[in-house]
Amino acid sequence: MIRIYTQFIQGNQWLQQYRGQPPLLACILGFTATGLIPGISAAGATPEDRKYTAIADAEFLVNGFTANPQYPLPPLDAGASPVLISRAVVEACHLPVYLFNAGLPQPPAVPAIDLGGLPANCLTTGIALPINTVKQLFEQGLIWGQKLATLTPSGYVMIAECVVGGTTTALSVLTGLGIAAMGKVNSSHPHCNHRQKAEIVRIGLQQADWEEKLAEFIDPFELVAAVGDPMQITAAGMVIGASQSVGVLLAGGTQMLAVYALARALALLQEARGAGGARGAGGAGGAGEAGEAKIRAYRRSLDSLPWQPKQVVVGTTRWVADDPTGDTVGLARAIGGVPLLATDLSFAQSSYPQLRAYEQGYVKEGVGAGGCAIASHLYQGWNTSQLLQAIEALLVQHH
Repeated sequence: MIRIYTQFIQGNQWLQQYRGQPPLLACILGFTATGLIPGISAAGATPEDRKYTAIADAEFLVNGFTANPQYPLPPLDAGASPVLISRAVVEACHLPVYLFNAGLPQPPAVPAIDLGGLPANCLTTGIALPINTVKQLFEQGLIWGQKLATLTPSGYVMIAECVVGGTTTALSVLTGLGIAAMGKVNSSHPHCNHRQKAEIVRIGLQQADWEEKLAEFIDPFELVAAVGDPMQITAAGMVIGASQSVGVLLAGGTQMLAVYALARALALLQEARGAGGARGAGGAGGAGEAGEAKIRAYRRSLDSLPWQPKQVVVGTTRWVADDPTGDTVGLARAIGGVPLLATDLSFAQSSYPQLRAYEQGYVKEGVGAGGCAIASHLYQGWNTSQLLQAIEALLVQHH
C-alpha cells in the first residue's frame, strides 16, 4: 500500500513507529502571483480561477460537498481537485484538520488560523515577500509546530499545502539553495512545463542577484523573501517545531521536498548563528577555511540540530513519484537524506472520468492528498480498493 522510494531503512522505521497512531492534518494556504502566469499551472482553468483555488479547496476540505459553497471548486481543464482524496480520508477517518492562512488575497470561508502573512509577488520580481514577513511566518510555524505536536503526542503531524504555482516557487528555492533541481520537479500538467519554469526561475534569481549571494553564503530567509512563497517558510518552521517531539509527514511532492530542504538549511543557519559561527547554511561558509570547516561540522551533527530529521518523511502520490515527465526520486536523492514515500492508489478502475484523468498525468497531488492516502493505510489499515471506494462515495454525494 505504501512504497518507499529513498532512504528505505529510515522510511520503514518511520512507518513502523507510527502504524496505527493518530495523525492530524495541518494545511497551510498561501498565494503567489507566480500562479497567475498563463500556462504555469493546471490548478484552475484560468488565472482568475486560480486566485480562488486555495480558498475553495480549504472550504471543501472542511465542509465537503454543500448545496451553496461560498467558493466552489474551480473548473479544471481535466481531472478533479486532489482535495477530494483528502476530504474522503478526513471524513471517514475522523482526522482533526487545522487550516493556516499564511498569505491569501482574501480569507477562506471556513475557520482558519491567520498567521499575519501576505500573498507573494511573482517570483520574477526577485522581491516576493518582505523579509520581516518571512521571519514572522517562520516564528509562527515554529510555535504552531510545537503546539500541534502536543495535540497528537503518540502520533504524527501531517503538513499539507495549497499554493497554486507552488512547484515553480519550489524550483526557485531549491535552485537558490544550490540543489540541482532543474528538470526534476513536477507540475499539475500531464507533461511538466520545465522550460517555462526554468526561465521564470532564472529571471527571479537574476533579479535578486542571487548568483553573487550564492558565492558568499545562503541565507534561507533572504532566499524565500526573493523568490519563495508564504507557505514554504511557514511549513519549514512547523516541521522543525513539530519534529522535536513527534513524527512529521510532509504531505506533498515537489513542494514538500523543497520545504524539507529549506527546513534543513534553516536549522543549519540557526545552529551556525547560535554558535557564533559562519553566516551560511547550505553553501560556502563565507568565513574562509575556518567557516567552511564549521559548516562541515554542522552538517555532520545534523542529529543534534533543533529539528529531528529522523522524525520526518515526505509522502506523496504514485502519480508524482512515478511521473515520467519529472524526476521526483532523483530530486529527493539530490536533496539527500529524505525518505520519499508514496501511496499506490490507482484510479485506473474508477467509474468516474475525472478520477481516471489522474492516470493520464493530470493534477497528481495537492492539499495533502498523498499524505492523507498514506494515513488511511497506516492509521486504518485500508487497502487501495477501500480508499477508492471512500473517494467515489464522496463523489456519489455530488452526482
